[in-house]
Amino acid sequence: MSLTSGLHSPRTPLRQFLDRELSAGARPLRENFRAQHTTDRVLLPPPGVGTEAGTVGTAIDQRLRLAFTTAVPVDLATLIGIECSGSAGRHGLRMRAVGNELASRLTETVHRLDLDNRDQPLDRAHDEEQDLARLLLVAAWYQVAARSSIGFAYTPLFVATMEDPGSLTLQYLLDMVHPDLVADVVNQLHKAAAGPLDALRTRTQPGDCTGGPTFEGVRLAADADLIVDGLLLDFKSTRHPATLPKHTAWQLLGYLLLDTADRFRIDTLGLYLTRSSTLASWPVEDYLALLGARRRDLAVLRTLLAELCAGCPADQDPLTAAEDDRAHRLLQCLAPIIPPGCCPVCAQPLPESTRRPRLFCSRWCRARAQTLRNHGWLQTHSSGEPGGGQRRYS
Repeated sequence: MSLTSGLHSPRTPLRQFLDRELSAGARPLRENFRAQHTTDRVLLPPPGVGTEAGTVGTAIDQRLRLAFTTAVPVDLATLIGIECSGSAGRHGLRMRAVGNELASRLTETVHRLDLDNRDQPLDRAHDEEQDLARLLLVAAWYQVAARSSIGFAYTPLFVATMEDPGSLTLQYLLDMVHPDLVADVVNQLHKAAAGPLDALRTRTQPGDCTGGPTFEGVRLAADADLIVDGLLLDFKSTRHPATLPKHTAWQLLGYLLLDTADRFRIDTLGLYLTRSSTLASWPVEDYLALLGARRRDLAVLRTLLAELCAGCPADQDPLTAAEDDRAHRLLQCLAPIIPPGCCPVCAQPLPESTRRPRLFCSRWCRARAQTLRNHGWLQTHSSGEPGGGQRRYS
């Protein structure tokens, strides 16, 4: 199961669970994010990037991770992709051999440039960064093999191999990379070197950082970008950095909830927008409050998500009839009970009132109630007033 696929459709059990738990939706968080995103100068991709924007995004993400820690010079997704390429078509073994050569070259380059050395700047000489960008861009093509065999068939790597397998060498792949892709990666890196991400790097040490963290204990695969001394940071290279899509907000929370053993001691969630050099962050308590989380106890939320993933294919849409019935019953079991004296929307205690008892804790929750009612997420007491149902609340 995958966190990304589980957030893709509003009909997956995972999305249904999160949409119900986060009573405010993404709007308050989005407004707070826009207040932090004060930069209006956006670095747009050159014309030659075209449909390879995802490749550039993967490459700049990895390059920024390496600026903080080189403990893993070649990320896990690339290594898995190299291995998977060996079974992709008639010339898979050749692709795997070249991929292994790429991994060796990338490891040597990362260590030679000493990328996480805080006594050196975040970026290196321009020509060195261009060479490194080419390696990372080719590595991004291999990563596709780890995520989608169908998508891998459309990568320049696969297409070139099928057209002329005899010419496939590492240098051949490096020469194939469009100059605009290289320029886009390098330009985003130089922009980071003059902004808040560099300041964050300066006040930390490599040992404080984990690049590409994965999470154990829950049957939901996910790999975040970086954890820096309790700050979970996700990099976004979108050309529209002032927006905050709902799935991005849910994705950050998903990473937090997947750390069931609290291995990384995450206390802050953040986004770094590579094209505007904006770093936005929120303490975990503020993040949950902005989303209107009905349950603010992090351990409880983590336990509930683990139960959901253990009990049904939480990332799938559509489900079989039997799976859908099992997921529906499980979601009913995991639904919160809103006790009397608490806001039926966000489940927080109602403020005391010297006049008639309040039904909602704020105007926002009063306005939000109808949306939740339309989705069947706002239950009623036997008196007919909005409130909790008969399910458990922790």
